[in-house]
Amino acid sequence: MDPNFVSTIGQPNATSIIFFFVFITATLFITYWAAKKSRSPSQFYAAGRSVTGLQNGLALSGDYMSAASFLGIAGLVSLKGYDGLIYSIGFLVGWPIIMFLIAEPLRNLGKFTFADVVAYRLKQKPIRIAASLGSLMTVAFYLIAQMVGSGSLVMMIFGIPYEYAIVAVGLVMITYVLFGGMLATTWVQIIKAVLLLSGATVMVVFVLVHFGFSYGELFKQAAVKYGDAVLQPGGLVSNPWDAVSLGMALMFGTAGLPHILMRFYTVPDAKTARTSVFYATGFIGYFYILTFTIGFGAMVIVGQDVISGMDKGGNMAALLLAEATGGTMFLGFIAAVAFATILAVVAGLTLAGASTLSHDLYVNVFCTDGATEEQEVKVAKRATLALGVLAIVLGLAFKGQNVAFMVGLAFAIAASANFPALLLSILWRNFSTVGATASIYTGTILAVGLIVISPTIWMDVLHNPTAIFPLKNPAIISMTGAFIAGYLGSVLRPDPDASKKYEDQKIRNYLGVGAE
Repeated sequence: MDPNFVSTIGQPNATSIIFFFVFITATLFITYWAAKKSRSPSQFYAAGRSVTGLQNGLALSGDYMSAASFLGIAGLVSLKGYDGLIYSIGFLVGWPIIMFLIAEPLRNLGKFTFADVVAYRLKQKPIRIAASLGSLMTVAFYLIAQMVGSGSLVMMIFGIPYEYAIVAVGLVMITYVLFGGMLATTWVQIIKAVLLLSGATVMVVFVLVHFGFSYGELFKQAAVKYGDAVLQPGGLVSNPWDAVSLGMALMFGTAGLPHILMRFYTVPDAKTARTSVFYATGFIGYFYILTFTIGFGAMVIVGQDVISGMDKGGNMAALLLAEATGGTMFLGFIAAVAFATILAVVAGLTLAGASTLSHDLYVNVFCTDGATEEQEVKVAKRATLALGVLAIVLGLAFKGQNVAFMVGLAFAIAASANFPALLLSILWRNFSTVGATASIYTGTILAVGLIVISPTIWMDVLHNPTAIFPLKNPAIISMTGAFIAGYLGSVLRPDPDASKKYEDQKIRNYLGVGAE
């Protein structure tokens, strides 16, 4: 790297600003177009079930390739080396689970949310209330992490105050979801996914040019500069139980994220749902290979001292590499793509939260006399507005706080509260209402409680000398506890009516008979 290199990150970048306004203008035009087609609940929550397999595959990958994935994993690899692969592979291997276990049953049995599937043959109210708790907590923790991250990122990239950045992200996100619903959110994700994959590919080409298109030379120079340890496991996670627990959270949490699951309702049938996961797996696998290369490229070309000097967590590694290899113009493009990434993911999370409040709670719990489609859409839009304002307030309230643990917590809750109940409701004839609620509540309470007393919060945030619970991620305990609670609840309080309905559920599950 040029010893005279001085980063311009933190100063207004003309390319970033121009590209940012082009993206905002294009996506708002799409929102205007989508607003005319988002009048019924099916159109608002599920884009009229008109999305193709390729489009949904791109949108799914866009939902999943968050700024935390792009910037965070590249940063982890640049500072910790080989162990960054745990995150890359952990995120990726969750997709076959979705493809083989979840995608088709979800599309055939459900309507708008994953609670539709869990409650299909069980009692509606207790299941909807419990499932809403799991969904909303997952969305809330993920949303806080994204909003705080977006404020810090935009502040560094564009040089504007944190508060302005949070309000801008919140207002644009509200506009997407409030007026365009799932159709606008889907197209925003598609555009963002294409831009992100293109930008990351160009950056990898720049890196490989630097090393004569030889990965062997890249890793050799990394080892020469920082020792063989960067090519060996143990740099980030030294406790094997911690590695297993983290891997479980990343793998099974993917299959319990509400904003990912509701995308399977946007396609016309189960076959298209499976096709879309196939596409998404390819796009996401390719993306994580790119982030691994970007991480090692930043380690060698930029240097760990420069990266950690800009941000201790390494989150600026990809941007510094963009500037070092492609100049300020390429930095501006990548920075604008990162901002678009945040906007798109926050919009997806808000829509998932709004569907839980309106479809699960308002329609199926509180409105016992039945709600019209018009009333349901009206409540969904009010919920979107409320969640958008809440996201802005939380983003402002958590300014300067270390909220990195919230992404891990969101995945732990999704893996512990949502995934076990969803899987058991699909596969186990004797799964009962008591078993389902016990599983969801146990998974949620254990995930939140254990992470509070884990080193992640007890030591890193509350600054206690030792942690009460030794593991940094609780999924190995909380997820196991949720399965045990689901089994015991179903055995001790069986539900004969639900067991009888299982045959009907199997027919609809496998053949799609009666699916919307």
